[in-house]
Amino acid sequence: MKKTVLGLLFMLLLASVMEAKVLDARYSISYGVFGQLGICDAHLETHGNAYLIEINARTTGIVKRLSGNRQEKYISRGHIEEGMLVSDSFRVRRSHSGKVETKIYEIDHQTQKVTKTTVKKKKGKVYGRSSKILDFYSKDDLLTLYFNLPSKVTLLLPKTYELTAVGAEKQGGKVTVIVPPAKAYPRYEKMLGKGDFSYLTAIVYQKLFESNRGELMLAIGKDGIAQKAVLKDLILYGDLKAVRIK
Repeated sequence: MKKTVLGLLFMLLLASVMEAKVLDARYSISYGVFGQLGICDAHLETHGNAYLIEINARTTGIVKRLSGNRQEKYISRGHIEEGMLVSDSFRVRRSHSGKVETKIYEIDHQTQKVTKTTVKKKKGKVYGRSSKILDFYSKDDLLTLYFNLPSKVTLLLPKTYELTAVGAEKQGGKVTVIVPPAKAYPRYEKMLGKGDFSYLTAIVYQKLFESNRGELMLAIGKDGIAQKAVLKDLILYGDLKAVRIK
């Protein structure tokens, strides 16, 4: 469960906000009878044709104690081409109970190769290191993919899209995004509430999403940022929910 709570964070931002020099958002994550389990802070800034995205997530309350103060940090750096974010590097850092695992993805656009390096530490000492070239290439990582979505999908046209992103190698780099038809809106409104929203579903094929299908439903506001999200049918306790609070 603790991995599921923080694994949700990179799905929450869905805007192409190239006009903004700085964008910040905060989400509260809750789960069934447990109430709030964590907080996720997201930050985007651009300088000329360069960008930086940072997402920090931390557990709170009793979950913080039970998970060994689990924290996760995602960092994407790269450049901007024709209004699109293009990732040059993607870093994922997870820590809990004195252990730290860092995954570093370096994307070579000339050779169209992605090198993944994993470093594991315990109490500050390295006890594991590995490096390999992935068997797929993408200009997107898991963060830029969702910022670039409005340029990749048509929100008013019901359709299923198969996209690729660095960081999703457990599913061969594939991420499925579904734009629902109008007849499906009552289901989204029941789960996410009514409002001036566009709705999407993302299917995530990763073990950290302990649900039957990895079905993430999103309500996107007029500013292009996800306002609410629900990860459906988690094992034991039902739905995981995230709400923008800032």
